[in-house]
Amino acid sequence: MKIQLLSLAAAGLLIGACAPVDSGDAPMPPDDGPSRCKADQYQRFIGRNRSELPPNPANETWRVTCTTCPVTMDYNPGRLNILYEQSTGIIREVKCG
Repeated sequence: MKIQLLSLAAAGLLIGACAPVDSGDAPMPPDDGPSRCKADQYQRFIGRNRSELPPNPANETWRVTCTTCPVTMDYNPGRLNILYEQSTGIIREVKCG
């Protein structure tokens, strides 16, 4: 009898764990698209030398580094990452993060 009650109680807990959770008025995450850090505006530099980049605009966060260089792994959706090939200086990727 005790085993049946324990099994029934365990089944009830498992079913309750699968119930949907109401997020209430949780704020929506910010837009992390390429326009957030203005990466869409700098895509034209891919394939060009990093020396052709304009100066870093005021109030914007840029990280210009080589594709094989170590960088911190912190994610900042407002930071523009410009990655270039170390041997040639050619820009290979422009993205947020």
